[in-house]
Amino acid sequence: MDGDTGVGNARLLSAVQALRAAVSGATLPLDLPGAPAARLARTRLLDQLDDYVIPRLTSLDAPLLAVVGGSTGAGKSTLVNSVVGREVTLPGVLRPTTRSPVLIHHPSDAAWFSGPRVLPGLARITGRHSASDGPGAVRLVPSDEVAAGLALLDAPDIDSVVEANRELAAQLLAAADLWVFVTTAARYADAVPWELLREASERGTALAVVLDRVPPGAVDDIRTHLAGMLREQGLDQAPIFTVVESELVDGLLPDDQTQQLRGWLAALAGDAQARADVVRQTLEGALVSLDARATSLVAASEEQTAAGRTLVGAAEAAYAEAAAQVREGMADGTLLRGEVLARWQEFVGTGEFFRQVESTVSRVRDRFTSFLRGEPARADHLGEALQSGVESLVVNRAELAASSIARVWRTLPGGDQLIVANPGLARSSSDLEARIQRLVRDWQGDILQMVRDEGKDRRTTARIMAYGVNGLGVVLMLVTFASTAGITGAEVGIAGGTAVVGQKLLEAVFGDQAVRELARKARELLTTRVDELYAVELARYEGAVSTLQVDTDQTDRLAAAAVAVEDAR
Repeated sequence: MDGDTGVGNARLLSAVQALRAAVSGATLPLDLPGAPAARLARTRLLDQLDDYVIPRLTSLDAPLLAVVGGSTGAGKSTLVNSVVGREVTLPGVLRPTTRSPVLIHHPSDAAWFSGPRVLPGLARITGRHSASDGPGAVRLVPSDEVAAGLALLDAPDIDSVVEANRELAAQLLAAADLWVFVTTAARYADAVPWELLREASERGTALAVVLDRVPPGAVDDIRTHLAGMLREQGLDQAPIFTVVESELVDGLLPDDQTQQLRGWLAALAGDAQARADVVRQTLEGALVSLDARATSLVAASEEQTAAGRTLVGAAEAAYAEAAAQVREGMADGTLLRGEVLARWQEFVGTGEFFRQVESTVSRVRDRFTSFLRGEPARADHLGEALQSGVESLVVNRAELAASSIARVWRTLPGGDQLIVANPGLARSSSDLEARIQRLVRDWQGDILQMVRDEGKDRRTTARIMAYGVNGLGVVLMLVTFASTAGITGAEVGIAGGTAVVGQKLLEAVFGDQAVRELARKARELLTTRVDELYAVELARYEGAVSTLQVDTDQTDRLAAAAVAVEDAR
């Protein structure tokens, strides 16, 4: 740390509080393979910042908090009661024991623990034990048998079958200046305790070990073996206290079995420098561990961001492909098949008529005049067929995009989670067809307005009046999609005739350059409207990801906050 100077501590505290804000704001909502472990690590980091690092930096002279932890049935509560000299915490007769952890302190130290300075997430309980006790609160017990300057906290079992007990035990151990780790001769080599002991070693936490229920004849052998195991984990500085198997007296261990531990705790409480050394060791270890833990959270955050981008990218690609297929369908003659060709044939027929188009444009024009003015029903039929064809093309490609996205998302991390949460993402919007019908009608309105705008001079206006705005609009729609690409067999002649006849008629009204420009602009307007509609559909998927995806800036904030703590430390 940067010494105990006021300026150094203030800078470090400010940096740690900024890291706490970044960790608190970090979210890991996508169910990626590593997300559960990362979420737990985030919770544990946040707990230690709230329960230990920030409180301890805020008040370096506060009493030492020694948390007594261990496995199920290790005798923690009996040991605590024996050290204090009376029953202050209830031993668990039935397993699992679900109750509030008990914090025993000297009466003069009450102010340090009665408020939210440490363990701010736990309510405070005083008085006699009751049914209201539970893992969401800590019971405060003042006792003159505990020296001022040191408090004991009896924690739940670290391997409890009750998840809430296990989580609280881990939280309390992370809040400790000192771990008093209780194990037994029969269970001292169990895996779960050693996972936490390794964690203590990695974080530099001050540690004492109580080896309980040791057969009198095996004290030296078991103690020696345990000391070797501690040494392998870098914990050889941890003192070991042994308690041999003994008959309880009024529920307490014989005085001679706890005398050594009581004396050590009393000496620690009475030596300000010794307490400061313990605090410094544990606090320094906690601060050093922040960098790696924050870096791990940064990596998890980056994975979330990358997964979100991949999901959005898949949706973007699907709608980009849909838009490209619509543009292709507008150019390859697809829209001049089927019903459109049938309606066109009603007027112009096939075969000999098209072979004479070039030499009989005037007669064709007369036929169009009759068709558009004298027989409006046929123009309406042709317009409806064109409208239906465009609608079908745009709807079909949108549906294919939606089903493609659902298929791809189910194979991507986090994607299936989003589809399960919102099954509507497996298909297009329920009102898509209605919106596409409106889109095509609006585009037809664009076409009619273009025809009106193009006929502003008197000669062109007269020609438009001769053929009718609606009729010319239908023909312009036809020419917009006229091409023989992709059409085979007998349809080639029909589509080709469509292009020539429509083109010649419009050129007679507007001129060849104007017709080319009108057709280009008509395609462009339709493309723009389709792109906008698909963008709205895409937004559904972007929205689904954004509601769960991490803030894109959170990774940078976490990384910067971790660096600031390291610099301040």
